[in-house]
Amino acid sequence: MKYLAFALAGSAIVAAPAFAQATQPAAQSAPAAAATPNVTVGAAVSDATGAPVGTIESVSGGNAVLSTGKVKAQIPVSSFAQGPNGLLVGISKADLEAKAATPPQIAVGAAVSDQKGGAVGKVTAVEGDFVTVATAKTQVKLPKSAFAQGPTGLVIALTADQLEAAAAQAKGSGK
Repeated sequence: MKYLAFALAGSAIVAAPAFAQATQPAAQSAPAAAATPNVTVGAAVSDATGAPVGTIESVSGGNAVLSTGKVKAQIPVSSFAQGPNGLLVGISKADLEAKAATPPQIAVGAAVSDQKGGAVGKVTAVEGDFVTVATAKTQVKLPKSAFAQGPTGLVIALTADQLEAAAAQAKGSGK
């Protein structure tokens, strides 16, 4: 079995417990914005009510690291909206910190879904910091930080097709 060595959108980053993107894209919860969000290092981020959430620490590969000062979370750039006074995200600072403090319950047999609730597969093994997920076509080892606890179980940032394509690409490149 090959290991996928790529950062999944919404997965955790150093200095924070496992955190993945909320099951609803944050931009859907934020007020409608007229402009494309300018997600850049140092940008202040507020929630939909205008309360401060944190600051963008880095941007890479379509993801931004948002620091609240207490936790850091890697969030897809597409989850931000441009508001009249800066960037908006559809999660409050308190909720973000609470999600980061509560790691998902990962166990063999647990169903795994994508962010929209689509079935991805089932957990077949938990070994150290890695979790094996069996999809319809393959088995893939992912870091525990790639998982979040959704309303109906475990959630990852990729659909089954995206995960299977990434596994095939990793296998084809010999990784």
